Amino acid sequence: MNTQQDKPQGSRRKFLTGAAAAGGAAALGFPMIAKAQGPISMRWQSTWPAKDIFHEYANDFAKKVNDMTGGDLRIEVLPAGAVVPAFGLLDAVTKGTLDGGHGVLVYHYGKQNALALWGSGPGFGMDANMLLSWHKYGGGKELLNKLYASIGANVVSFPYGPMPTQPLGWFKKPITKADDFKGLKFRTVGVSIDVFTGLGAAVNALPGGEIVPAMDRGLLDAAEFNNATSDRLLGFADVSKVCMLQSYHQNAEQFEIMFNKPKFDALPAKIKAIIENAVEAASQDMSWKAIDRYSKDYIELQSKDKVRFYRTPDSILQRQLETYDAAAKKRADNAMWVEIEKSQKAFAERAVRWDLDTNVNRRMAYNHYFGKQAAKPAAKKA
Repeated sequence: MNTQQDKPQGSRRKFLTGAAAAGGAAALGFPMIAKAQGPISMRWQSTWPAKDIFHEYANDFAKKVNDMTGGDLRIEVLPAGAVVPAFGLLDAVTKGTLDGGHGVLVYHYGKQNALALWGSGPGFGMDANMLLSWHKYGGGKELLNKLYASIGANVVSFPYGPMPTQPLGWFKKPITKADDFKGLKFRTVGVSIDVFTGLGAAVNALPGGEIVPAMDRGLLDAAEFNNATSDRLLGFADVSKVCMLQSYHQNAEQFEIMFNKPKFDALPAKIKAIIENAVEAASQDMSWKAIDRYSKDYIELQSKDKVRFYRTPDSILQRQLETYDAAAKKRADNAMWVEIEKSQKAFAERAVRWDLDTNVNRRMAYNHYFGKQAAKPAAKKA
């Protein structure tokens, strides 16, 4: 009986020995792929308060990666301020204080003004999805890598998540003409600082979580942030009942997923590939979630919070374009700005023309089926 048991064990030992020998021989002909011992953990921070839907987007991306890697990579996302202030994210990820983060490129505006061209400005008629198309297929990725290298940012960046056109902002009363901005204490970021300063406002750049408290204390008269859901969650309706829709100051912005470069480069190729594909999956999922959530909160702001929405007058939109152009001219000595702007304009000229000529205006169909009109322009003062 023992002999019968020993035979299969001996055969198994022989097989394992042979397999090991074969593996050793194979290793002579093929490079060894290092396998991490246990899961790789990353500590991230977003630039958003925990209650903001933007922080939810950051967690959505982390969950996709954590799930797709089967737990081999585990990303934990902390809210703004947990480790560093919102505007300190780039430095923290560069230094390795954080392994990565979620924010927007314009928050690094103080490091290099040209970063504002990823979403802070009119986008030369592009929406955010078109700007992401430029980034992936029109040379933007290479330009961003060049820009980050020029300022010593040791990061791997993935712009993603196209945002809808952002509102002009929240005000005490409707804005009917450009001169209404004169002397207004206003919050914005990026090159939009120059745009609204050009309109006469006294601008203060603040992270999202600090805006409503500043308005509540009278430090700001008005402010812009982003969308119906974020604005509702952050409490804008508690300090203002007037929101002006449509603007050129940030009509093509997107989010940024950022990794510390040495940490990213050390990842196995399979995990890097998962991350790159998860970015694009999260980008589309974010767009779908935004449509659902923003449209619900747009109704809630009106029905429950009694907010009045107005469409920004065309005269103000035209002035925004003019003040943006004036701000851009002042950056003619910024080589990165000039190179990126030239690339974006070349892409926008053909992409926006194609879009305008191809896609039908949806207003007619909407009115046909629902008989409702868009938010009306603010009435002009007598």
